[in-house]
Amino acid sequence: MFTRKNKGRVATPHAEKPGDSTESTSDGSDGGYNAGIAVFSYIIGGIIVWSLIGWGLDNLWGTRWIVLLGALLGAAGGFYLSHMHGLTSQRFSSGESKADSGPPQDGDRNAK
Repeated sequence: MFTRKNKGRVATPHAEKPGDSTESTSDGSDGGYNAGIAVFSYIIGGIIVWSLIGWGLDNLWGTRWIVLLGALLGAAGGFYLSHMHGLTSQRFSSGESKADSGPPQDGDRNAK
């Protein structure tokens, strides 16, 4: 940070450029975008992997419908994984989900 060019001069700090910092400056404002990309990746990845498995089984057994079953299984599995990782639940602005708030406090728990 400080450099000394001559013995007689006082050390002066270098001015840092905005992009020079090694610290993360993320304030969490892109969390929804990242979660959406993760959900998309899980679902598309599941469709591709399980479709390829179904295509291989179709070629091995001489059928034509297992690839479709594999695609559906991959999509369902991808959504399941993203749900289990907590990527599909809606959050309040404070970061809490509705499930974290607990039961209603008015005493009428069975009302719909």
